[in-house]
Amino acid sequence: MSYVILGQTIKNEYLALGTMISTGLGAWAATRGGSKKAEPQGAGKAALEKVKEAVPFNASSSEEENLLDSIRKFVADAEKEDSKH
Repeated sequence: MSYVILGQTIKNEYLALGTMISTGLGAWAATRGGSKKAEPQGAGKAALEKVKEAVPFNASSSEEENLLDSIRKFVADAEKEDSKH
């Protein structure tokens, strides 16, 4: 079977292939990432400091305070180890 488009006879197979190819190319173009520039070294630390200031941790019991202290110590140790590398 074929269709007449703008005075030209076009077979069904060509219409199907054109539809599949254009869909594939459209999906490929939509999923491509743009060119991303590298983030400056100090930018990540500034954001981390902002978050630390914005989110206060207030303990309601001594057990919770001990837990928060151990978490703070773990994070500090991880930051020290990360700065060594």
